[in-house]
Amino acid sequence: MCQITHELSALRRPGLLVAAASHGTANYERRRDLRRMLRVAIPASPRAALEKLLPIEAALERRRKTADKNYSLARHVDILVALLAEAHAFRQV
Repeated sequence: MCQITHELSALRRPGLLVAAASHGTANYERRRDLRRMLRVAIPASPRAALEKLLPIEAALERRRKTADKNYSLARHVDILVALLAEAHAFRQV
């Protein structure tokens, strides 16, 4: 099993957070959304996108769990939307 697949399968997040992100995948547009979320050039592949998204999501999860005042629920859902969509594309390849 590759590292990304292992990291994705190990993710455990609250159901409501995952449900919100799941609903958001219907409106996910890779070019538009990754540019906004990553603030860099759009990664060429779903794998490259996941390599950038996973550490961002992990940092947001740490902030959520510690009730950090800089935690943004909206950003967390956005990143999870991208993670779910890119993971789906990654598994299709």
